[in-house]
Amino acid sequence: MAVENGIDDPRQLPEDAPQDSAAPESPPDPRRWIALTVLLVASFMDLLDVTIVNVALPSIQSTLGAGYAAIQWVTAGYALAFALLLITGGRLGDIYGRKRIFMIGITGFTLASLLCGIAQEPWQLAVFRLVQGAAAAVMIPQVLAIIHVTFPAGERGKAFGLAGAIGGLAAIMGMVMGGVLTHWDLFGLAWRPIFLINVPVGIAGIIIGARVIRESRDPRRVRLDLTGVLLATGALLLLFFPLMQGRELGWPAWGFVSMAAAVPVAALFVAHQRRKTGRGGYPLVPMSLFGQRGFSAGVSVYLLFNIGMGIFFLSWTLYMQLGLGWSPLRAGLSGVPFCLGAAPGAGISVAVLMPRFGRKVLHAGVGLMLVGIVAYVWVTAQFGADVSFWHQVLPLLVFGVGFGFVAAPLPEIALSDVRSEDAGSASGLFNANQQLGAAFGVALASVVFFGMLGGQAASSADEVGPRLRSDLVAAGVTEARADETVTAFSRCAEASAKSDGHGDVPAACTREPLLASQPAVERALAEADREGTALTFAGAFRIALASIAGLLVLAALVVPLLPRRKEPEGSLEEPAAGPAPAAGPAPAV
Repeated sequence: MAVENGIDDPRQLPEDAPQDSAAPESPPDPRRWIALTVLLVASFMDLLDVTIVNVALPSIQSTLGAGYAAIQWVTAGYALAFALLLITGGRLGDIYGRKRIFMIGITGFTLASLLCGIAQEPWQLAVFRLVQGAAAAVMIPQVLAIIHVTFPAGERGKAFGLAGAIGGLAAIMGMVMGGVLTHWDLFGLAWRPIFLINVPVGIAGIIIGARVIRESRDPRRVRLDLTGVLLATGALLLLFFPLMQGRELGWPAWGFVSMAAAVPVAALFVAHQRRKTGRGGYPLVPMSLFGQRGFSAGVSVYLLFNIGMGIFFLSWTLYMQLGLGWSPLRAGLSGVPFCLGAAPGAGISVAVLMPRFGRKVLHAGVGLMLVGIVAYVWVTAQFGADVSFWHQVLPLLVFGVGFGFVAAPLPEIALSDVRSEDAGSASGLFNANQQLGAAFGVALASVVFFGMLGGQAASSADEVGPRLRSDLVAAGVTEARADETVTAFSRCAEASAKSDGHGDVPAACTREPLLASQPAVERALAEADREGTALTFAGAFRIALASIAGLLVLAALVVPLLPRRKEPEGSLEEPAAGPAPAAGPAPAV
C-alpha cells in the first residue's frame, strides 16, 4: 500500500504503481461465481426497494395515518441518502477494504429493512428509509468494484452484464411484488412484507459473503473529504426539506429563506472542491470533469430526465390507487407494459442503434416518451373515471420504449470522452446524479401534483355536480335540498383535496346535507365521489405529465452538446475502482 511505502501524496505514485491490492496476474478466485451471486443479490435488494415501495404507498398512508409529506419522505428519503453518500461509500471501500465496507453495508441494509417493516409511526418509517438508503450507498459501490478486482479480464464482461440485467429484472419484480405482497396482506401485515422480505435474504448474504468475498482496497492514500460531505449534505437539505414539507406547513417564509440559502452553501461546496483539487487531495466531486462539455451536458440531461421520472412514478402510483381506486395488485401489474417496453428499448438502443446513430437515439427516445405522454393525457381526458388497465397499455408501452432509448445509452455516450483515469469518479457521479434527480422529482411533486389537487377538485365538482343533482332529484330529494347537497359536496371535495393527506375528515364534509340516510341518495353521493376523485387526480396527473414533457424538451435541447458517437478509443470499458455507469435508472420513486 502507498501508506506503507511512505507515499503521502498520490501524485508521488510511480506511473507503473498497481491500482489495486489484487494483483492482475494472481490466479482467479475459485469462489468468484458464488461471490458474484451474493453481490447480485445485494444489488437486487437495493433496486427492488426502489420500486417496490411505490405500489404500497397508499397502504402505508392509510395504516400509519401518514400525510403526503411523509410518503414523499418514504420515497425521496431513500434516494436522497443514497445520492448523498454514494461517492463517499466508494471512497470508504477504497480506504478500508471493499469487502469490509460491503459487509457493513449489507448488514445495515438488512437491519434497516427490519426496522422499516416494524415501524409504527410515519416519522419512524421515513427515518429508517433514510438509514436504508445510506446503507445501500455504502453497499452498492463495492459491488462493481469487487467484480472488477475478482474476475479476470475475460470474464468481467459477463459479470458486469449480469449485474446490469439485475436492474431490469428488479424494476419489473419490484412493481409486481409490491402489489402482490400488499394485496395478499400476509398475516395481517399489510405493506410490511415488502421490507421484511429483505431480512432472510440479507442474513443469507451476510453469512455467505463473509466466506467467499475476497478483500481488496486501493493502494493509494485516499482520504475522505468530510468537509465536502457536510457542505453537500447541508446544501441539499436546505433545498429539499422546504420542498417536501412546505405544502403541509402552508409554505412558511423560512422555507423560501432555506431554499435561497442552499445557493451560497452549494457555492462554498464548489469552491472547496476546487481548492482541494488544487492541493492534490481527493475531492468528493472532481470539478475538472465539468470542464468537459460532453460530461457536463450528459449530467444535465440525466438530471432533467430523472427529475421527470421521479415526478412520474409517484404521481402515477397515486393516480391509480387514490384516484381510480385500484388495488395494489392491479396497480403493480399496470407497470408491466412500461417494463416490457423499457427492457427491449434499452437493449436495441445500445446494441443496434447507438453504434449507427449516436446521440440521435436520445432524441428518438425523448420523442417516443412525449408520444406516450400525449397518449396518456388523451386517455385520462377521454375515459375519465372509467380508465381501465387496457386503456393505458399502449401509452405505457410507448413511454417505456422511449425510456429505454434514453436511459440505457445516455451514460455511455456522455462518458465516452472522459479519460480512463477519471472513469470511477465520472461513473460514480452519474449514479449519484440518477438518485438525486429522482429525489428532486419526488420533492417537486408537492408543487406539480399535490399542489394542483385543490384546484382540480373544484373543476371536477363542477363537472360532476349536474349529474349528482339529477340523481338526487330522481331519488325523491327536493330541488332546493338537491342544490344544497351539490354545493356541500363541492365544498367537501375541494377541502379534501387541499388537505395534507392525513385522512382526517375536513369540517366541510361533516355537516348536513351530506349526511343523507336514503340508500338512493347515498348511492348517488358515492358515485359522484368516485367520479369526482378520479377526475381530480386525473387533472393533477395531467399537469404532472405536462411538467415531465417540459423537462424532456429541455433535456432534448441539451442533447446536441453530447459527443456525436461513442468513440472506441479511450472509452470507459473497465472502470478501475469506482462504480460503473448505470445501465439506466430503475423506476425510482
